[in-house]
Amino acid sequence: MPTKRGRKPLNKNVIRATASIPSDIYASLQNIAKQKKVSVAWVIRDATEKYIADQWPLQSENKL
Repeated sequence: MPTKRGRKPLNKNVIRATASIPSDIYASLQNIAKQKKVSVAWVIRDATEKYIADQWPLQSENKL
């Protein structure tokens, strides 16, 4: 079995996902990340959590 490179996830429940994002939206994500001094991945995770909480409030109560 090949070994994986890079850091191991802190949480074993983490799943890596790939998405295509239009360049203008990605530029906005980069600007937000720079202002908050966090990674683009953090901004995406934060936005995703907020979207789920807004769309499905009961689902967000049961997370982690």
